[in-house]
Amino acid sequence: MYKAIFFDLDGTLTESGEGITKSVQYALEKLGVSALELEPLKVFVGPPLLEQFMKYAGFDKETAEKAVEYYRERYSDKGMFENTVYPGVEEALKELKMRGYRLAVASAKPTYYVTQIMDHFNLTRYFEVIAGTDLHGPKVTKSQVIEEALERMNLSDHRDQVIMVGDREHDVLGARKCGIECVAVSYGYGSREELEKAQPIQIVASAEELLNFFD
Repeated sequence: MYKAIFFDLDGTLTESGEGITKSVQYALEKLGVSALELEPLKVFVGPPLLEQFMKYAGFDKETAEKAVEYYRERYSDKGMFENTVYPGVEEALKELKMRGYRLAVASAKPTYYVTQIMDHFNLTRYFEVIAGTDLHGPKVTKSQVIEEALERMNLSDHRDQVIMVGDREHDVLGARKCGIECVAVSYGYGSREELEKAQPIQIVASAEELLNFFD
């Protein structure tokens, strides 16, 4: 029986695509790469930024690191607040907490931003632990963040009691690497095909469906 639920942030709790894609666009254009359309840049929502800049733009590591710097210039200033909470999410968190579940955020976004976003939307109060990556390493992967949350909640030896909720394959695979199950939400930024291939325990289409999963 699950006692703790770990939530991803981007694409799971909040619809953060606008701020992320506009900040990616800004970074690419600073490096001479034309990016007129925002839609293709949604692939940057979820995965680690450095890795995605290398994959998407073909940058070497040094150039990708510069891209991350430029991205953060804009994201820190305005991008992180070009963002909204998904319908029904706050109500679901409130209900899960009332039912006695222990809640945590486990995000591949740097903790520096995660805490500000959670405070901005008044969601911090629902969570026992908020874990993100480090701005400059060494904690940069989803599995490292999940491990931190497990440790801080004294659940490292009780992984069968923990489940992850996320919207991308990185959430499912990161959870699996840590020995915990994952429920995927299809309203975020991962395609149905991507999620089915990753094989979460279940795919739900809304915050309401997610709540029903935990009945």
